[in-house]
Amino acid sequence: MTDLVDGAARLELSSNGVVEEPVVAVDLDGADWSLAPRVMVMLAAQRNKILIGVASSPLPPAARELMEALAFTVAPGGPGQSWIDAGSTGDVVLEQVGSVVASAPLAALTLRDLLDVTSSCSVEHGLVAESLAYSTLLAGPEFGQWRTTTPRREVPAGDIPVLVSREGAVLQVVLNRPARHNAFGHEVRNGLLEALEVARLDDSIARVELSGAGPSFCSGGDLDEFGTTPDVVTAHVVRLAASAGLAVHRLRDVVRPVLHGACIGAGIEVPAFAARVRARPGTSFALPETGFGLVPGAGGTVSVTRRIGRWRTAWLALTGHRLDLDRALAWGLVDELV
Repeated sequence: MTDLVDGAARLELSSNGVVEEPVVAVDLDGADWSLAPRVMVMLAAQRNKILIGVASSPLPPAARELMEALAFTVAPGGPGQSWIDAGSTGDVVLEQVGSVVASAPLAALTLRDLLDVTSSCSVEHGLVAESLAYSTLLAGPEFGQWRTTTPRREVPAGDIPVLVSREGAVLQVVLNRPARHNAFGHEVRNGLLEALEVARLDDSIARVELSGAGPSFCSGGDLDEFGTTPDVVTAHVVRLAASAGLAVHRLRDVVRPVLHGACIGAGIEVPAFAARVRARPGTSFALPETGFGLVPGAGGTVSVTRRIGRWRTAWLALTGHRLDLDRALAWGLVDELV
């Protein structure tokens, strides 16, 4: 921590604007907490690198303010939601972050700043900020490199993308592209929005049961559609106009998601807006978008942060780690096992 006071987190850019050594591990073992106010002043003045706290023993309440100024802290315990217990794998976490950030430092720094904004504003304003960041990164070099090395394939025609039926006051909505693990392409998104609009307009619908057909609830955005909007400005406008996350948020007490299998990207970002999320045994969660040179773009920096805090959201996004159901329940990402 003394190194932070001495300026270890100053921003250094190469001639082409790429951040040099953007990840800094902060050793919090035996920290002199009297230095915390000076460190906080430094962090407020130089928000530039991704600072990750590391400790081998639980941290005291006195550490809370400083921990909350870091991206997240790897420790066996501590105050608030800013720490992750990685057991004996703290070094592995740092390696995972280093790998993701090395491939997309600009996206990682954008994510860090975005989470600060989206965790402290309204849902509507947070979605605007997220969409602006996402669209900016669509035009950036890191997504361009990922898209070059991940060629698009033709999206095959499928069955009806979303099945809708009604039993009394309950509307059953089922994502229905099982062969693609219900990838959240535009047809699935639009089908979901149409179903939610029915629920919004019909006061006799008391509950919307949202689920997915096949092995997974939703494997996230359809990778073969990433970057296909004609330009990033149009992409921003469309993203806000057709926000499934916002639609769920406005019906948060009515929509009851039941998750299973892989819930990746939009597969957790959208249902996390509901007031109560249920999941079946074996369900897992991930936010891999930073590794593509992007940030979560289906509302995850808003919805997930409201459930587990911006620090654990950052951990998910900066490591690409797959979160198991037990930890999701403990953190509050999921409310109930079914």
